[in-house]
Amino acid sequence: MLETVKYLVGSVGASGFGSRSTADQVTSACPDLRSITAIITGATSGIGAETARVLAKRGARLVIPARSIKTAEETRARILMEVPDSEIIVMSLDLSSQSSVRNFVSDFESLNLPLNLLINNAGKFSHDYGITEDGIEMTFATNYLGHFLLTNLLLNKMIETEKETGVQGRIVNVSSSIHSWFSGDGLGYLELITKNKSHYDATRAYALSKLANVLHTKELAQRLKKMEANVTANCVHPGIVRTRLTRDREGIVTDLAFFLASKLLKTIPQAAATTCYVATHPRVIGVSGKYFSDCNEASPSKLGASAGEASRLWSFSESMTTLHDQSS
Repeated sequence: MLETVKYLVGSVGASGFGSRSTADQVTSACPDLRSITAIITGATSGIGAETARVLAKRGARLVIPARSIKTAEETRARILMEVPDSEIIVMSLDLSSQSSVRNFVSDFESLNLPLNLLINNAGKFSHDYGITEDGIEMTFATNYLGHFLLTNLLLNKMIETEKETGVQGRIVNVSSSIHSWFSGDGLGYLELITKNKSHYDATRAYALSKLANVLHTKELAQRLKKMEANVTANCVHPGIVRTRLTRDREGIVTDLAFFLASKLLKTIPQAAATTCYVATHPRVIGVSGKYFSDCNEASPSKLGASAGEASRLWSFSESMTTLHDQSS
């Protein structure tokens, strides 16, 4: 109850920020990001677009990968209207396709750019059941496995950039508190819905993909530490974004319910704050393997904190993306 009250009134935590802080506010302590090159997936709308806008405003060079080049160019144009001297590169990427991920990485490497910051923000909620060209359930493939492959293929570039510049690299995985809704055997459920459409539940599939983001962060941070790489990995819960409610409302009870619900939601600038905080703030230097909510460290679910599950998922992910075979 106390945590809910703190959330509603926007009480600040140890970071100095809270649920009502905005992306502009949390980046005010690091106004000059001109030495930073960032890749942001899912930056064509919503939280990702606001993240891109604010980082560009602070001077970062942005790479915006997207399935729709047209939509990405429109995002680029909007940012340039506000920040005319921004450097924004649009590239093609479909996270549900492993070949597309590999092609993107190859194309990015051909640009000979540094890479300081990777924000794995893109996500989808698939109401309809789908299987990718690689034979993987669509939500899991897009929200998690594509990002797993992308991150691993870009790690060497991030490590090289840190060694050349001395600026710590940061990886930010955008998850959700909905990850705590999943319980049971995640990989078992993934196998079940991949083979049998009748077992597919959109909400459970989404929760599994967000749990995978949390577990990926935990295992990646441990591996980076063992490698003695000066690159951190953290994940964030951005919050639930305020949307336009379009339904008939009648009576005091219904009006009150809508009012209370609206107070639990965030604006897009507020929702992008935690991502921007973890990606840029000096307080987060050296912090790795953590879960953040409302711009402060928080606790993931019990399953999300399991080192055994994180290791198991990593091994599975390597086999599904053939990374293990390529590295051996």
